[in-house]
Amino acid sequence: MKHVDDASTLPVAWWKSSASASQSDCVECGIVDETTVAVRDSKRPHGPALLLGRTTLRAFTSAVALRDGRIAGRG
Repeated sequence: MKHVDDASTLPVAWWKSSASASQSDCVECGIVDETTVAVRDSKRPHGPALLLGRTTLRAFTSAVALRDGRIAGRG
């Protein structure tokens, strides 16, 4: 998995879920290019960011959204 050490160096517009309201314990996403999305901890804007493919990010967010937290088809 790719990453950058300082997320603030990425030329992206960061956003977080509207469900997070004013809470500070969120992740933020930013579109890097046609195939890559950066994900960082909102409390650490100068900290590391993961660089995920859109398919990987979609699978991750779908798994998190599952009520029991399990990835479909895996136990």
